[in-house]
Amino acid sequence: MTSLEEVNDLRSWLDLAGELGEVRTITGAHWDEEIGAASEVNYGRPSPPALLFDDIVGYKQGQRVLTASMANARRLGMTLRLGTSLDDRGLVEALRTRPNEWVANAAGYPVREIGSGPICENVLVAGDVNLLDFPVPKWHQADGGRYIGTGCAVFTTDPATGTLNAGAYRMQVQSDGRAASVNIEAGKHGAAHIRDWFAREGRAPVTASFGHDPLLLVVAGTEVPTGLSELEYAGAVMGRPFEVIRGEVTGLPIPARGELAVEGWLYPDRREPEGPFGEWTGYYSGGTEAVLTLDVERLYHRDDPIQLGAPPGKPPHDYSYMRSVMKSAMIQDALVRSGLPGVEGVWAHEAGGGRQLLAVAIHQQYAGHARQAAYLTSQLPSAAYMNKFVVVVDADIDFRSLNDVMWAVCTRADPAEDIEIMRQTWGSRVDPLRAPGLPPFNTRAVIDACRPWARLPDFPRVAEAGRDLVDRVVRRWPDLLGGSR
Repeated sequence: MTSLEEVNDLRSWLDLAGELGEVRTITGAHWDEEIGAASEVNYGRPSPPALLFDDIVGYKQGQRVLTASMANARRLGMTLRLGTSLDDRGLVEALRTRPNEWVANAAGYPVREIGSGPICENVLVAGDVNLLDFPVPKWHQADGGRYIGTGCAVFTTDPATGTLNAGAYRMQVQSDGRAASVNIEAGKHGAAHIRDWFAREGRAPVTASFGHDPLLLVVAGTEVPTGLSELEYAGAVMGRPFEVIRGEVTGLPIPARGELAVEGWLYPDRREPEGPFGEWTGYYSGGTEAVLTLDVERLYHRDDPIQLGAPPGKPPHDYSYMRSVMKSAMIQDALVRSGLPGVEGVWAHEAGGGRQLLAVAIHQQYAGHARQAAYLTSQLPSAAYMNKFVVVVDADIDFRSLNDVMWAVCTRADPAEDIEIMRQTWGSRVDPLRAPGLPPFNTRAVIDACRPWARLPDFPRVAEAGRDLVDRVVRRWPDLLGGSR
C-alpha cells in the first residue's frame, strides 16, 4: 500500500486515496456542464468521495479531471499529512497549533530547484498551444466559458524582494485556447505583485499550475502571512522541500511533479471579457467584464495530464469543507497569539463559504470578554476578507453545529443590545449584494450570543441530559443510539 510519506504529487495522492476506498471513477461524462453537475450532486452527499472523470466526451481515455479532492475529513487529513483515518473532530484536534508551527518552520524548507521533472514530458511554445486540447470543463450552466483554473495555483513574485505568492484565482480559457484570463481580487497578494510589476516594468510574469498535489490548493486558497512563500509553507506541511523547475520564459517556479502548467506575461492593456462564473457565494458573480489575460508562451504537461478541478458554487461546494477547516484552525491560532484568553474553538461555517459566518466559543472570564473576542475575530488578517457575521458563544455550545449556534443566538442574544455593525470593511467583487461599479466594501455584524455576564450566576439552566448520562444510555443501546449525538 502507498504510504503517506510516498505522496509527492497528484498521482501518488490518487494511488493512496484509491487504496483507502476514497475515489470513484465516472466515465463518459461531457465536459460541457455534466462534469460540473455530477460534482455538484456529489458535494451534497455525506462525506463525499473524490470523483475522477475519465473517457470524457471528445477526449481520449487518460485525460482526466478530479473533483472533491478534499471534501471530507479523511482526505483532507491525508493531504495535510496528519494521517489517513481522521474524522471531523479528530481533524480539528490534529490541526490545533499546526498552522502556527508550519508558519514558524516554513523558512527551513526552501524550494528545491531541479533541472527537469515529469511536468517537462511535453513542452509546447506559443504557436503550438491550445488549452482546449485538454478536457477543460464548463462547470456551471450559465458560466461565460470553460474554466481551466479552479483548483489551480497561480505564482507571482514581489519585484523588489522576490518573495513568492501562490493564489487560487479563477482562470477562463480565452482566444480559442491560446490564452487564459486571471481574475484576481484587488486586495490579494498576487494582485499587489502584479501592480508593482506593472509600475516597474510594464508587465508582470506569471506561472500557473492546473494539476498538482492537492496540498498546493490548500496553501494557495488560504491566507498565509504576508512575505511567506506558500511553497515553503507547503514544504513545512510535507516535512521536505517542495520540488520545482524554473519556467523557460519567466524564471518563476513550476511544480516539477505537476500535471499541467503554463507561463507568460500579463500586460495592463491585455484584457478579455470574462465571466459570469458560479462563485463560492452560491451566485453567478455579476456579468462580463474585461480581465487581465495571459497569452500562454509555454505549456508544460505530463503525458495524459490530470486536471485538479475545484469549482465553487452554492455551499457545500468543492473546497468549502477544506476552507472551513483551514480557516477555522488559522483563525483560532491567530486569536490565541493575540493574547485573548479562554478560546475554546472557532468554526468558519460552510454555509458562509468558510468566510462569511464565523462562530467563536469562549470561556467568559471578565465583563466585555465576548465583545473583545468578536471584534478581534472580525478584523484578523486571516478572517477579515468577506466576513459578514461573527457570533461569539459560550464554551458549552457546539460551535461547529449551526443549529446550536443559532439556538444560542435565539436564547442568549438580545437584538437591541448584542448585535453591533461595522461598516466599510473588506468585501469582495463576488458579493451578490455589491452594486455594480461600487467599491467592494461590505458591512459585518458581531453578535454576542453568550450568556449575559451580569446574569451568569442566575441564568436558566439548559434543559438537556448531562454528558455522563448520555454516554451511559448510548452504551446500553449502541445499535439504536450510537452516532446519534
